[in-house]
Amino acid sequence: MGKYSIWVCEYSYVASYHKSGVIYGAHNEGYVKLPYCYVVIQGEGHVAMVDVGFNNKDYGKHLGDKFGVENWRNPSTVLAEIGIQPEQVDTCFITHCHFDHFGNVEDFPNAKFYIQEREISKWVWAMSLPDRMRWIMTAVDPGDIVRGVALARDRRLETVNGPMTDVLPGIDLHTAFDSHTFGSMWVTVRNDGKAQSSDSWVLAGDLVYVFENLKGPGANVDLEDIYVPVGLAVGSQTNLILATEDMLSQVGHDVRRVIPIHEERLKDAFPSRITSEGLRVTEICLADGATSKVM
Repeated sequence: MGKYSIWVCEYSYVASYHKSGVIYGAHNEGYVKLPYCYVVIQGEGHVAMVDVGFNNKDYGKHLGDKFGVENWRNPSTVLAEIGIQPEQVDTCFITHCHFDHFGNVEDFPNAKFYIQEREISKWVWAMSLPDRMRWIMTAVDPGDIVRGVALARDRRLETVNGPMTDVLPGIDLHTAFDSHTFGSMWVTVRNDGKAQSSDSWVLAGDLVYVFENLKGPGANVDLEDIYVPVGLAVGSQTNLILATEDMLSQVGHDVRRVIPIHEERLKDAFPSRITSEGLRVTEICLADGATSKVM
């Protein structure tokens, strides 16, 4: 219990995603289900989101089809399962600009958005590169970047340069430059407000996809845990490893407190339920006095 309730809300999924995409080097090891989710944080008079999903139209739909996304539902439908409307969201933290995290900004008309300045500016640079270098843009909808610029024009985008403490009370932003993307960011919720907290949660964005990124494949029980980075990086795998160490250091190396939103097995670690739309809501924690949305 503490200041904030946190839910991971699935809004679509890829039923069979190649394992090497989520675990570096896991070639020819089959497929996993890859949920597409965002995080809702409620408390202290705020409703905040970590990432906002993608818009299932135009180039966003093209990318969704390319990656095999199924059962997409809009934020109004998804958030209704926890009693929230998109118009209530006042703050959005964008971990990075890949289409499934940054594409749906228009559905949150009253929110202020936070993103690393390096993240959005380097995607503008990447968009200007010759077509022969377009691999860098594999998971980016250029329209999302343009929509981000429009948010800046409307004074609804704050570009952050590095870490930022208490953006909301007890909620901090941290950076992993040149890792999964140019300016990837993670969000720490300090539920008791303390700097070194036993009640903190790290919302990892795509710096961690699955539990194996935090603990290794577990094939040899004689080995200590070993970090294995995600399979996609426009920066370096070394920077992903260093970011993993930073994230876990914030929570006393308690892997349960680093939340990978693409992890289907969150349901095994936290209370959850499947909605009538066939999508999962997972309840990470509840604020003092809050009512469960999954029980």
